[in-house]
Amino acid sequence: LLDEPLSNLDAKLRVAMRIEIKRIQQQLGITTVFVTHDQEECFSISDKVAIMNNGVIEQYDSPETIYRLPRTKFVAEFIGFENFFSVEKMEAGHYRTQTNQIVTNPEPNVTTTVATIRPEDIEIVSEAATNTVAGTVAVRTFLGKSYQYEVETALGTLLVNGTSEQLYETNETIHLAFPAEKLVILEK
Repeated sequence: LLDEPLSNLDAKLRVAMRIEIKRIQQQLGITTVFVTHDQEECFSISDKVAIMNNGVIEQYDSPETIYRLPRTKFVAEFIGFENFFSVEKMEAGHYRTQTNQIVTNPEPNVTTTVATIRPEDIEIVSEAATNTVAGTVAVRTFLGKSYQYEVETALGTLLVNGTSEQLYETNETIHLAFPAEKLVILEK
């Protein structure tokens, strides 16, 4: 049992120790329970991940599955999803927001729920089209290799990562597209 063993290390040493722990674990062939609140640490070391909420396992699966398809809002928030909005099921594969219809691969069979999408998966497009929503840039943040925008939309405030090639100004109207394969419909 390893209970947050890397929490007091600097960033570079943490990465080196993650690799070393995984190497030792594989070399010895032992099962290890690694407790952490750091999702990068969790995903890089684990073969299976259990996300717990108040002592109850919300989701137990491979790191890849949890990263791509969280089942609940709690799990999605825990692993870094930041954009959430209500959707209502219309028919198989079709969910409607208050502003448009979004087509997706519906994992859960629910009527009214929440959809989520990562900031890096929302596309900034030149004009309104199917599965887009207009919004106004409220805040622009420089992240080094890219920019992140806080965009006020009819769906609520959404975080969107944009490239450094195209710069959008505060108060500028932009259009956001939600690729169906990147949109996750949550169970609850």
